[in-house]
Amino acid sequence: MRSFIVADYLLLQLKKSAGLPRNQQIYRLLRQAILERLLPAATRLPSSRDLAAQLGISRNTVLFGYEQLLAEGYLETRGGGGTHVTDTVPELLGAPQAGAARKPAPPTVRSALSRRGRSLVAQAGAAQQQWGAFVPGVPDVTQFPHKTWSALQSRIWRNPPVSALTYGVGGGCQPLREALANYLKVSRSVNCVPEQIVITSGIHQSIDLCMRLLSDPGDAAWVEDPCYWGARNLLLVSGLQVHPIGLDAEGICPRPAQLKRPPRFIFVTPSHQYPLGMVMSLARRRMLLEYARQHGCWIIEDDYDSEFRYGGRPLASLQGMDRDQRVLYMGTFSKTMFPGLRLGYMVLPEVLAPAFVTGMEELYRSGQMPLQATMAAFIEEGHFNAHIRRMRLLYGARLDLLQQAIRSQFPDDRVRAAGSDAGLHLTLHLPPHCDDEAVARSALALGIAVRPLSRYYYRAARASPGLVLGYACVASERIAPAFAQLALAIRMHIS
Repeated sequence: MRSFIVADYLLLQLKKSAGLPRNQQIYRLLRQAILERLLPAATRLPSSRDLAAQLGISRNTVLFGYEQLLAEGYLETRGGGGTHVTDTVPELLGAPQAGAARKPAPPTVRSALSRRGRSLVAQAGAAQQQWGAFVPGVPDVTQFPHKTWSALQSRIWRNPPVSALTYGVGGGCQPLREALANYLKVSRSVNCVPEQIVITSGIHQSIDLCMRLLSDPGDAAWVEDPCYWGARNLLLVSGLQVHPIGLDAEGICPRPAQLKRPPRFIFVTPSHQYPLGMVMSLARRRMLLEYARQHGCWIIEDDYDSEFRYGGRPLASLQGMDRDQRVLYMGTFSKTMFPGLRLGYMVLPEVLAPAFVTGMEELYRSGQMPLQATMAAFIEEGHFNAHIRRMRLLYGARLDLLQQAIRSQFPDDRVRAAGSDAGLHLTLHLPPHCDDEAVARSALALGIAVRPLSRYYYRAARASPGLVLGYACVASERIAPAFAQLALAIRMHIS
């Protein structure tokens, strides 16, 4: 490119590059021309004075572009010989061969992602809408005592220790581990000391850490069918062979043929099965613990919303019955506090706890110590228990309102509610052969967000139609009118 051609090229392109300062435009356009070999190596550029005159702009504007390109290695100056384009083509690549395509084909999702990545994206279940009627699993964050939380956080930030501002060590903030150990002993009959607790960012990270430390590709895992899609996907992307196990009124119910092939992991939600809502019976719990003892299985207990029980006291944990250190207990503050907090915890068998502390530090570089310290104070000073008691009353009242709305809209029992004495959701069973995904789409068009029950099953052929409804984040006065809208969508597909 001779100097007048460089000027013509810049004049043409400058008209298309409005929105950036002129000096930035000069720099970017020259860089692009060099990268695309419109300006090949050793090309001499016009002097900044000449180029500025041809473009009708100030010399300083051109100088900015030249100096930036010199600093980045695109240009070089030769004593008395002007400014030249440097040779930036890597030696290993060399010049393009004759007949070769100038540019490779742009990547596609299929070509870019691994098999594991493609599987994860294809089976993803996270919804874009995380608030409103009837989004499952979301608490009423508008009722959170943020002034109390803010005061505790301000107190901690006034004089934070150095340990609160550097990387976390030891499995998390020690006061939080101590507060949790005391709380879980009383509320969930969990047998633990603070050293068995590791603080995580939630159930997902807890499961991920378990898989990284305890599993090898090809290991078998039993999951309830249906179950929480997030947990199942984490097992799948970890390379495990996932075996769906059916449910009955007592919880997970492996068949005799399945019992003959012991898995490495058994993933369960015994206190409030997600999404169907049944509680695992005492007999089934004892059977599961004995089976794990005999065969060396690890039981992963997801105790995601056990604090909210409306027909009596919360049930004791499976971990509290374990005498053989086979249960890894997981909890989260997402349901009791607010999901954006991103705090969870694991209670580990004593033999595993040191390795998990090391794994947490090595893989995730845990931190957020001021946040964890605030949570510890929130528990220790009684605010946590008070908040749970208040929310339990509120959610229980909202559950009653939703049950009344269901009976009012469907008195003939064509639509049946289940799992309705605990948690933040209930499951609505639809008539056989009803397309619950179509119902969910119709509901969304009316401004109502529900999850189709069939999406929670591992195998579509075994899926039962239904809807998973969250009631916690719906204002009480909105429950009846919102369900009336949902009933319209349901009738479109069952009449």
